[in-house]
Amino acid sequence: MRIVKNGDVHVSAPLGIPESEVERFIEEHRDWIREARSRTCENQKRRAAFYNQLPLQTRAQADDALRRMKDLIEPMVERHSKEMGVKASMVYYKAMISRWGVCNVRDKSICLSTYLLLLPEWCVEHVVVHELCHLLEPRHNARFHALMDKYFPRWKEARRATRQICRMEDDAEDESGGMEDFR
Repeated sequence: MRIVKNGDVHVSAPLGIPESEVERFIEEHRDWIREARSRTCENQKRRAAFYNQLPLQTRAQADDALRRMKDLIEPMVERHSKEMGVKASMVYYKAMISRWGVCNVRDKSICLSTYLLLLPEWCVEHVVVHELCHLLEPRHNARFHALMDKYFPRWKEARRATRQICRMEDDAEDESGGMEDFR
């Protein structure tokens, strides 16, 4: 059983389990459901408050954010690209809240979230190096982590700090549920 971002309860049960048993399981965990839904709602409010710190409603606000992103990111990309021996075909920016960055390994483009402007520079740099590492290794495997260790040794600390800043750790806990699978 788990609570998803919108507060819905999702229950997984093996085929053949009578519906009455599933309903009993849900009823036995009613208090957990109420508490988890409340935490999920609070986490969503904190996330919204975090992202709302960067106004992007008007063209002028979006243009200002784009200018600031370029000023911040382009020197990082240039420096780390040389060090790593990689070259992104294009780096562009988008107001993404589900990811800090995305690397398309086929066309070698990198898209970075405009909301990186809300993070400390060293956390932004971690995201830049992360996406550039994908040009060398597409998957999050041992080789990828070794590349991160080499090119940005503080990457785990930066990832932890980033999650703490925007309260994503709380969200990740609630999304995964916290209950054992229905048996």
